[in-house]
Amino acid sequence: MNRREMLAVTGAAMLAPMAARAQVSDLNDAINKAGRQRMLSQRMAKSFLALGQGVEPDLAERTLSASMALFDRQLVELKVYAPNANIKTTYLELETAWDEYKTLLVGEKPGKVKAEPVMALSGKVLKLANDGTGQLEKVSSRPVGKLVNISGRQRMLSQRMAAHYLSACWGVQVNACTTEMNKARDEFVVAHELLKNAPEATTSIKGELGLAEQQWAFFDSALRNLRPGGNDKRAMSEVFTASERILQVMDRVTGMYSKLS
Repeated sequence: MNRREMLAVTGAAMLAPMAARAQVSDLNDAINKAGRQRMLSQRMAKSFLALGQGVEPDLAERTLSASMALFDRQLVELKVYAPNANIKTTYLELETAWDEYKTLLVGEKPGKVKAEPVMALSGKVLKLANDGTGQLEKVSSRPVGKLVNISGRQRMLSQRMAAHYLSACWGVQVNACTTEMNKARDEFVVAHELLKNAPEATTSIKGELGLAEQQWAFFDSALRNLRPGGNDKRAMSEVFTASERILQVMDRVTGMYSKLS
């Protein structure tokens, strides 16, 4: 099995542990899953844009389908768990936005005409998912709740950078996407330092964050090769697969923080 085939298998399988629990077990788990909804909003956009440009089509198709299914399942769990009326309202609003987004993602083959609306709706879903995550964090009286939120946000940023990169490559909202990609890059670097230096970071967590740094060096290099409006399938493929590796590591880190007492 060559490296690309291994990446395809890894990318297709990585959502399995994410979906292992059938319900929210506690507040940290809720923050983790709420934060994962943010990530999925961007991962679906990334996968749609990759499919439209013929980038890693098999992996992108599996990634899109798995992400949509997981978003649906977690949304139900979070609505049921919502500990107060304000959070419940946020998830009802998210459900409405998600229905609109999902309708756009399914059906006919992804085309460039849909790219801009997909990016707009991914942003709308992201905002509401982020609102819900922040509301859940405020319910938590433990410092680790904030760390679960921040580490979970790193997952989203990895996907957001890749989505904006692929949008710019397609010639869609090039200036805005380049700006957002660079903003997400800066946020990722700052948050990584915060997580690494947190007093609550265990040896195991620091080990995973060290692995994330290695993956980040490759991902960041790939992002810097952006050629707006270009059609470099190899470069786009590297960004897609690198973002999956970063996501996998940061999902483990978020899970580890969520299990801290």
